[in-house]
Amino acid sequence: MKGMNGSDGNFERAFLNEQKLRLAAEQLLKDKSTVLVAINNELQKKVADLEHQQMLFVQTEKMATLGTLCAGVAHEINTPLAYAMSNIESLQNSTPLLITLLKLNEQYLNNEIKESRFKHEIDILNLQYPYAWLYNNLQGQVNDSVEGLKRIKQIVHDLLNFAHPTSSQDKQLTDITTGANNALRLLSNKLKLCEIKTRFEPLPLIWCNLSSINQIFVNLLMNAWQACELDLEKGCIIEVSIFEQGTNICIEVKDNGCGMSEDTIAHMFDPFYTTKEVGKGTGMGMTLVYAMVNDHGGKIEVNSTLGTGTTIRCLLPLKV
Repeated sequence: MKGMNGSDGNFERAFLNEQKLRLAAEQLLKDKSTVLVAINNELQKKVADLEHQQMLFVQTEKMATLGTLCAGVAHEINTPLAYAMSNIESLQNSTPLLITLLKLNEQYLNNEIKESRFKHEIDILNLQYPYAWLYNNLQGQVNDSVEGLKRIKQIVHDLLNFAHPTSSQDKQLTDITTGANNALRLLSNKLKLCEIKTRFEPLPLIWCNLSSINQIFVNLLMNAWQACELDLEKGCIIEVSIFEQGTNICIEVKDNGCGMSEDTIAHMFDPFYTTKEVGKGTGMGMTLVYAMVNDHGGKIEVNSTLGTGTTIRCLLPLKV
């Protein structure tokens, strides 16, 4: 009987020890889980802060780029605006004639004046404002004004698209060539001395951020132009190609500019690295191109030779 009681006592002590250890383990697990949740929340907050800072960097670079484009964009807007204003002022001078003609026609149709009086008034008006000039120029002036205002509208639209704050959430099915055309229109004044060659193959839509794509093209084209600007005597040639390559869409910008050394290529994506003179670059252009391409799950290839030129390819996956 004593043996049985001794066995029961040992079993009870083992059970209590096991229960104590299990409770301690559960409490430790609970404590560790609480710590992990707190660390995870803090990590999520840090990631959100980093994304916000990256967005601010992107927006700052956009504003810096817009600053360098201001003179060209002002010229692009001013030229069609001048034509439109000139045409509208001319039409404004013709307004008294048109109003008088309409009133005379209304009076004649309502039998308020006789036919002889009507013809007499018409002849007098023709001497003051020759009708031939009006019907020969009116339609052309209206059409030119409309085209000029449409051009201004497109420029403002491109600027707003480019300046729109970028968020990693703003992705949609997009034709990449839209970004190329937006950038080429935006930089048309800056690139007016360059020979621009384009090769845009028909492409499927891909899931991407159009604002980021606009920025990628603008930065690549600006870099190509600045590389050629150092030796304008040989002529500036920039080739922009977009084509499908395997499971990717390839954005290729090629120039015949000054080229880059191996050391420059090794550091070209480093933040604030620039070979330009003080005040001519932020050193963030290619850093942001790298970040945006990476955000789309892509990669960048660079091929450059000093004195010959540079080719940069951005490969964006068809499916992310």
